[in-house]
Amino acid sequence: MDVAVVGAGGAGLCLLHQLVLRGPAGLRVALVDPVDRLAERPDDRTWCFWDDGRSDADPVLARSWDRVVVVGPDHRRRVLDLAPMRYAMLRSADYYAQVADLTAAAVDAGRLELTVVRTGADRVADGAERAVVDAGDTRLAARWVFDSRPAPPRRPGATTLLQHFRGAVVRAEADTFDADLPLLMDFTTPQPHAGLSFGYALPLDARRALVEYTEFSPQVLDDAGYARALEAYLPHVLGGDVPVSVEHVEQGVIPMTDAPFARRAGRRLFRLGTAGGATRPSTGYTFTAMQRQAAAVAGALARGREPLPPRPYPRRHAWMDAVLLRGLADGSIDGPAFFARLFDRNSPQRVLRFLDGGTAPAAELALMATAPQATMLRATALDAGSRLARTVRHASPT
Repeated sequence: MDVAVVGAGGAGLCLLHQLVLRGPAGLRVALVDPVDRLAERPDDRTWCFWDDGRSDADPVLARSWDRVVVVGPDHRRRVLDLAPMRYAMLRSADYYAQVADLTAAAVDAGRLELTVVRTGADRVADGAERAVVDAGDTRLAARWVFDSRPAPPRRPGATTLLQHFRGAVVRAEADTFDADLPLLMDFTTPQPHAGLSFGYALPLDARRALVEYTEFSPQVLDDAGYARALEAYLPHVLGGDVPVSVEHVEQGVIPMTDAPFARRAGRRLFRLGTAGGATRPSTGYTFTAMQRQAAAVAGALARGREPLPPRPYPRRHAWMDAVLLRGLADGSIDGPAFFARLFDRNSPQRVLRFLDGGTAPAAELALMATAPQATMLRATALDAGSRLARTVRHASPT
């Protein structure tokens, strides 16, 4: 076996997708997961991302928009023109189907050999020439193994918040939504004691939209808490108590931490997805980083090079994310006002490219200059003190 992919969720199937598109011909690939998403194609999540309009998932996007609305805590609507960028929405069932169809075509054409193991991996062991995956009664030896299952960071971080949410695809009885103008962030929601909350609404057409309530906070809510939050937010989107039917509900939790994650777990073993650091600590966005890493891995294999997934975001962004997370967690940064101010004082393209890790230092300095200086200096000083204390503690003899 050339490649074993352990975990066939978003990160694992992003890699399979890119191996089909950009990997070497004749590659032998194993996919190890209890759920065969290539066959079952569950509608288990929605990915949203922004880019310049060149995603390999374009044929199956649910929607994309070149304008969005941000509503700050002052209740002012800011209509942002994203061109030449866009904001895109991708339903998991559609993406799984795309990957399944492309993979089947590659297998039929003899460009790829695929083995699907419908069992969870019990053990993954590194080796000098091969890594070994044990899954039930199956043992696989592969030249390279990519593991996207949840994994702890290399060391604990100073700050950890959770991005947790509940969303529903709702259908109104009459035309209610502007299908060409999604609500990206609405900070008029009640704010938690630590972190922030916001709502958003992504219209699929004039009568249907994905409406979601999201928090960045230390703890998740119970089911009743999510139900109350989403029920309270819906009238803001609908313009009143408009009757709707619920077609689909999704809920999730995404870790937001300044803890470092290892992309390499051994000589032949690598991490992907959130386990490999693809989740942006300050926003929770993951999909475009997964795509970048997967495309780089496929390209490295095609060139006969070691397929170490690249760093998903620049090192300097890790520091800036740590400062922001600390400020949100301890309340020294007013999150809704902070993000609204960024969009007020910068082009939306600069803000979105920064949040996706795609800006140069000059643009980052310009963006930082628009942040509240006293607040950011305090958060930076607290972060520096915490880092120094951790360094001294780890250096001290036990």
